[in-house]
Amino acid sequence: MKLDISIYKNRRDDLLDKIGDAVAIIFNNHHVPRNRDSEYKFRSDSYFHYFSGFPEAESVIFLCGGKEKKSIIFCKDKNIEYEIWNGELHGPSKAAEDYFFDESYSLERLDEVATKLISKFSKIFMVLDDNHSNKNRVHSWIGNNKKLKRSGSRSPEMIIDLSSIADQMRSIKSEDEINIMKLSGDIASKAHIRAMKKTKPGKYEYQIEAELLYEFMQNGALDPAYQSIVASGKNACILHYIKNDQKLSDKDLLLIDAGCELDGYASDITRTFPISGKFSSSQKDFYELVLSAQLKAIDQVRPGNLFTDPHNAATNELIRGLIDLGLCQGSFDEVRDKQLYKEFFMHRTSHWLGLDVHDAGEYTNPDSTPIKLTKNNVLTIEPGLYIRPNENVPKDFWNIGIRIEDDVCVTDNAPNILSQMAPKSVKDIESIIGTDG
Repeated sequence: MKLDISIYKNRRDDLLDKIGDAVAIIFNNHHVPRNRDSEYKFRSDSYFHYFSGFPEAESVIFLCGGKEKKSIIFCKDKNIEYEIWNGELHGPSKAAEDYFFDESYSLERLDEVATKLISKFSKIFMVLDDNHSNKNRVHSWIGNNKKLKRSGSRSPEMIIDLSSIADQMRSIKSEDEINIMKLSGDIASKAHIRAMKKTKPGKYEYQIEAELLYEFMQNGALDPAYQSIVASGKNACILHYIKNDQKLSDKDLLLIDAGCELDGYASDITRTFPISGKFSSSQKDFYELVLSAQLKAIDQVRPGNLFTDPHNAATNELIRGLIDLGLCQGSFDEVRDKQLYKEFFMHRTSHWLGLDVHDAGEYTNPDSTPIKLTKNNVLTIEPGLYIRPNENVPKDFWNIGIRIEDDVCVTDNAPNILSQMAPKSVKDIESIIGTDG
């Protein structure tokens, strides 16, 4: 499933309307070396992909506003020797034709043409991230114009962060995007089900990771959306554990945080289940507490609610449970106000989801108040509990790490859970584990 190419052109037109009499410059990523004579698999920059869909490294697009209002792409020339080793290149003319650009140029001419293009505008929009080479290149074009000042060449007066506009566009998903993300969620859900079925004591975490990757690729998702977390026992208390090299024990829980990428769009799902196939009494108590917190948080994913409402709902439920289970001492207000619960729940409940796993978009307004959720926002809901060894905690509770995460789309009605195929009730989970081990 891929977006129609016309969608990218429509996005560029929309951006041109927003920037007015200015030029937007968007760079694609370069290939990244992995080791000698070998590179990591290429992935386009998310902003570049969002506005072009063009898949080739090092390409650059210029969106020129004002009276001319045109989009221009710079890309590599056709090169037979290169293509024998690395695959076909579009070349400038075919890139413009296939991806609906008004003009195209060889990447070899970028410095020459860019210097002339920016001289027509007083403002440049570009993504102001940590890529210093892109910023330095734009500054060199500005410097070239300053040298030509006596011959009548203008020079842009300011550079503005493009993300201030682009992030707002990216945070509201179209129906086409949501359909792709739903399919990505379905594929990732199947992978979690497969992992549950293949889990049994004595296997290794990396063997379960292999089952996830198998299911992703069998269903057309050729890459994970991020490095999969397959964390058993105490490893589940490490939030970003990715070693995935430990043997599975029948006494432990297995936390799997894994999603796939489909046409650039990520899914992000976490499930936690007993390796033995049966929750112990204490494991079940904590699991059902986290599940209850997640369900209450999902119910807050509604238009007009604050971004923080799901987190607050989950936190309140976890506080009540932690007090009931004896892990937090004091009244509800005391535990909440002193943040005593943070020993066991230390992260936020949500982040945006889309082309990036932690997708573009603000969480607060300029006055630091939380933003309100809007129809077609997509966010994760992922409360958790992590109980590390502590002399103040009963030993039976040590090394229990539980997180339950789903991808949720804001609608006019009930929240749309894009990852709903992945089972999470105790009954459903226990009926699956190890059945195909």
